[in-house]
Amino acid sequence: MVGLLYNIRSLHNVGSIFRTADAVGIKKLYLCGITPAPADVFGRPRQQLTKVSLGAEKYVAWEKIGSARPSTLSSGPKGSAQAISKLIDKLKKEKYKIFAIEQSKNSIPYNKLKYSKTKKLKNKIALIVGNEIKGLPKPILKKADKILEIPMYGRKESLNVVVAFGIVAFYLISAFRK
Repeated sequence: MVGLLYNIRSLHNVGSIFRTADAVGIKKLYLCGITPAPADVFGRPRQQLTKVSLGAEKYVAWEKIGSARPSTLSSGPKGSAQAISKLIDKLKKEKYKIFAIEQSKNSIPYNKLKYSKTKKLKNKIALIVGNEIKGLPKPILKKADKILEIPMYGRKESLNVVVAFGIVAFYLISAFRK
């Protein structure tokens, strides 16, 4: 399983996702758009991230994808949407099933995933999470094989991106890794 983090803003959230990814056994995280890397452009560790990750960034492979330069596009930094689109296409060619976590009219509850070939996937799952406020843009959702949501029973209509990533990642790894 691999994770794609699209325009996640918070260093704390990214650090927590690294830690969760390590716990789940995710082999690689792709940090897309403005999603911060564990080290800055000078190679110095980002302390807000590493404080939360507890060193998981040393065990989970990661790659920065797309530009972090701001643009006038509302969808995020220049080049990030195109870069993640190309990455998704590449992963699909490698036989990955692409699962996005998002609430949308086309989403299904994550625990109702019925994919006939999923049991054979093992590590061929790519899990995408998006920006803390805006989520994932429609062009990315259209590329997903399935859009998964976590049913909400309280008054709030969403969870923190890290919590959502953790719930779905642990479900997928336990349900389909066998």
